[in-house]
Amino acid sequence: MLKIPGGDALTPARLQKRLAVVRRGNPGIRALTSSFVHFVDVDGTLSAEEQRVLEQLLRYGPRPSARTEERATAAIGRPLIVVPRLGTISPWSSKATDIAHICGLERVRRIERGTSYITAGTVDDEGALRAALHDRMTESVMVSADDAVRLFEHQRPRPLGTVGLGRDGRVALTRANQALGLALSADEIDYLAEAYAKLGRDPTDVELMMFAQANSEHCRHKIFNADFVIDGQRQEKSLFELIKRSKRSSPEGVLSAYSDNAAVIAGSPGGRFFPDPATGVYRATVEPVHILMKVETHNHPTAISPFPGAATGSGGEIRDEGATGRGARPKAGLTGFCVSNLRLPGAVRPWEKDHGKPDRIVSALDIMIEGPLGGAAFNNEFGRPNLCGMFRTFELEVDGPPGASREVRGYHKPIMAAGGFGNVRAPLVDKRDIPAGAPIVVLGGPAMLIGLGGGAASSLASGASDAELDFASVQRDNAEMQRRCQEVIDRCAALGEENPILSIHDVGAGGLSNALPELVHGSGRGGRFALRKIPSDEPGLSPLELWCNEAQERYVLALAPERLRWFEALCARERCPHAVVGHATDDGALVVDDELFGGRSIDLPLNVVLGKPPRMTREATRLPVPRAAFRTADIDVADAVRRVLRLPTVADKTFLVTIGDRTVGGMSVRDQMVGPWQVPVADAAVTTTSFDTTTGEAMAMGERPPVALLDAAASARRAHGAGGTHKATPPQPRRGGG
Repeated sequence: MLKIPGGDALTPARLQKRLAVVRRGNPGIRALTSSFVHFVDVDGTLSAEEQRVLEQLLRYGPRPSARTEERATAAIGRPLIVVPRLGTISPWSSKATDIAHICGLERVRRIERGTSYITAGTVDDEGALRAALHDRMTESVMVSADDAVRLFEHQRPRPLGTVGLGRDGRVALTRANQALGLALSADEIDYLAEAYAKLGRDPTDVELMMFAQANSEHCRHKIFNADFVIDGQRQEKSLFELIKRSKRSSPEGVLSAYSDNAAVIAGSPGGRFFPDPATGVYRATVEPVHILMKVETHNHPTAISPFPGAATGSGGEIRDEGATGRGARPKAGLTGFCVSNLRLPGAVRPWEKDHGKPDRIVSALDIMIEGPLGGAAFNNEFGRPNLCGMFRTFELEVDGPPGASREVRGYHKPIMAAGGFGNVRAPLVDKRDIPAGAPIVVLGGPAMLIGLGGGAASSLASGASDAELDFASVQRDNAEMQRRCQEVIDRCAALGEENPILSIHDVGAGGLSNALPELVHGSGRGGRFALRKIPSDEPGLSPLELWCNEAQERYVLALAPERLRWFEALCARERCPHAVVGHATDDGALVVDDELFGGRSIDLPLNVVLGKPPRMTREATRLPVPRAAFRTADIDVADAVRRVLRLPTVADKTFLVTIGDRTVGGMSVRDQMVGPWQVPVADAAVTTTSFDTTTGEAMAMGERPPVALLDAAASARRAHGAGGTHKATPPQPRRGGG
């Protein structure tokens, strides 16, 4: 392992902020320095020229402030080195290693980066010092640079696990449910016990994890599809059925809804700009430019690790857009955050009471410092303008039902909303049926032990899971890899009817354990897959970890068999990793073979996983909640105005807007900043249909959650009203403007 020093890791301003945090637990520390240090895992010995190239690549940013560092070293003489959490690979490492290989450094197996902190002064609480210097969800702390060799340790592949059902399968499955963090309901446990009794065998751990992810709240919207019994009366329609009424009431222009990764409506004609498949020359092709749209949330990962949580929230939504139909193109995005009171140091407002929070959830202030940067970073690096959003803080003690104590309502577990719209070509709106024998491809980055069980985590209340399971659902982002995948999708989509992609899904919650079964099941097919064909950067992964991890920036595709060679050549040109991992079958079974350990990790009828698992039933009783009359006698109007203007929901949003590129793509007509003084008060985001039209798309957000404490229906009406009136401000064509 080579150790190569780098420049300063933090700007002077950020370093002073970090020092202030350090001094809360260790007031005796007088000074703090930080610098990057690079660790390089090499195969053999580099030549002098290779060493020179490597050192030149790692010479970036400001030079080390040697004099300050020498003073701190003389005072303490021992650094603390913060590195990516052992057993993980950072996004920076993936990019840096790839750059090294492009520069001819084939002997470099991996480059990783750490931050060396050196303190001057007295350390009274070592634990508090470490906590102030690293994120325990994504980083580890070492006392010596030599310990960094552990970053590159490779473990032997962990074996397949089996859950012995014994005489009482339900008890065994209940224990597995808790140990693996599956978040299965009692009905689902009964369903699985009965299914495996019919199969006459014990389940593997990977089968149970797959079932939990594929049937999680995130993937199947169990609550929205649940049967509701309110005040003893069964409701005729589920929440989802009520939502779908809007399409049935107003179907004009709706091309796809509730059946794909994003909804599609009819757009205006325009000149789509892409290379002519026959000549390779870019030109405008005049055709209908249909509009797709999607919004989702990424709350749990953002609550425990805000930057990667928000980054992968935006990244996952972008992938949903690209994986719509047979391949689409994202255009413009939005991000939104709801958190509890910020309690800014030195500026705590009168209404901001400290009600505490779960230990494993970071503070609202930390979420709003790191989360928006994560979302903006992914949009920026991928190349999508983020033109819309919302930000609300809310935390309030209110009266509960009669006989109950007062309640605190707020957003300790935040809402991180990610959304946007894009365009899809008319022949590619609908996915095609996958024939038996069609090759199934994983496109994008390698498998890694990250984001394990994130889908199931969406079915749990925050704080209900184990801390290590919370860590397992932390994800990591690599927007540059996702851009490569999108370039492949774009080139395929440019072929129109000749597009080799028959069907495509993004890999999100549940990883391949959800994406691959969903891909083939959509055509009524089964699938046979080779577990070890899945690209992986971690040889120690167990079958469960390899099949179910949520490594980002991946898609699964079914290809026309005769176009496989062409597709592989395209991926090579775009330097986009891909692998044929199996093929579709006509028997409706899901089989995953493991060449390493022998036998089958999964051998199930797909209907057991995605067929008709138990439908959730939710029972509720309406309770009267007393509401105190709104009194105005004690309100000082001037003070009330000052308070309203200082409320983050109302106050200036420039800090959330200027961190993003709002013009990339060249079709932004209206972003958040308005007028000669560029004030962030735009009601809507507007883009053009294409470079040569005067039509376009508009999007806006409306939200009024505090009103729901008084009247839930009024809250929904006001949110829809706000979104509708905001979107109506720009001129709009007859159709479009989703």
